[in-house]
Amino acid sequence: MSVEQAPVQRADFDQVMVPNYAPAGFIPVRGAGSRVWDQAGRELIDFAGGIAVNVLGHAHPALVAALTEQAQKLWHVSNVFTNEPALRLARKLVDATFADRAFFCNSGAEANEAAFKLARRVAHDRFGPEKNEIIATVNSFHGRTLFTVSVGGQPKYSDGFGPKITGISHVPYNDLEALKAQISDKTCAVVIEPVQGEGGVLPADKAYLQGARELCDKYNALLVFDEVQTGMGRTGELFAYMHYGVTPDILSSAKSLGGGFPIGAMLTTEELAKHLAVGTHGTTYGGNPLACAVGNAVIDIINTPEVLGGVKAKSDRFKARLEKIGQQYGIFSEVRGLGLLLGCVLSEAWKGKAKDVFNAAEKEDLMILQAGPDVVRFAPSLVIEDADIDAGLDRFERAVAKLTQG
Repeated sequence: MSVEQAPVQRADFDQVMVPNYAPAGFIPVRGAGSRVWDQAGRELIDFAGGIAVNVLGHAHPALVAALTEQAQKLWHVSNVFTNEPALRLARKLVDATFADRAFFCNSGAEANEAAFKLARRVAHDRFGPEKNEIIATVNSFHGRTLFTVSVGGQPKYSDGFGPKITGISHVPYNDLEALKAQISDKTCAVVIEPVQGEGGVLPADKAYLQGARELCDKYNALLVFDEVQTGMGRTGELFAYMHYGVTPDILSSAKSLGGGFPIGAMLTTEELAKHLAVGTHGTTYGGNPLACAVGNAVIDIINTPEVLGGVKAKSDRFKARLEKIGQQYGIFSEVRGLGLLLGCVLSEAWKGKAKDVFNAAEKEDLMILQAGPDVVRFAPSLVIEDADIDAGLDRFERAVAKLTQG
């Protein structure tokens, strides 16, 4: 029996929600694959993927089945007990990566919070309280808690909330000399996104990550990779560190890990994990059976040669067409990224106008993203059909044509 729900509209947002977001003017109500429908029944193609989250699109039958099956069994028991889905997912992640141990939480910020706390704890236990400095990169993004936003290299997100967490410094991304100049025996961790996501879809150079690994080894610091946006097949490998052949000590994952169901994970080695002994860190919902059941279904599908190979092919299809559009209309100076995390860098004439491109695309029934004011970002489903890619890019070209031709 369904209870009659009161109708809602976009205007309600401005009445009842904290105004920290400025959502689009329509409300999506249903999704299937890479298509989304709004309240009026308008069909949009989704190239945004819930900001690199809906890794298998909308309402994927395997995820729906995993969630509903688990929902009939067990929702929550807390970490006073463990549960089967959590143990299965941890085993799969450990078997597929460098890690020996997993810690589950509910978001990327929480995964990073755990990673940073672990890094400081390890240094504290092994070398004493002086070794607590964290080096991150300019324009990085690691979450919105006070700790993670302080580590993130974007003052616009961290200013105005009182004293910041100290012992954190920021060096330019992809600049090994700057890292070399900053790192010392007081450094406990170096934190890097293999591709800067919010900072403009900027991939790391292989030599930069290799150099960071060597510096961390030299100074007894831990190398932390924030793979919240790059993980779970997004780059065409299960995690981006595999693409580069550089192994971190700690890795954070979220976004795509649950395909849309909130879950985060911190992965690390047995040696390091020992430092988070009973009582040192925790979370009420972390590793709950619903999230982990969905996560199991996600990794079973994604960690296959078909899907990972498909990401590379779909990436090439996107890139070729985006480069063509960029040249034809003079709107992009570069198309960059890895796999299905792509950024189109706006040309001089269009600098600062990513929001205009977003709005123009929406008018053509296409959902895209921006990564700062100068980069248009695409993070679609990893299993998006080629026909949807082509149709969506047709819509995108129409939007760009209207925008550039006034």
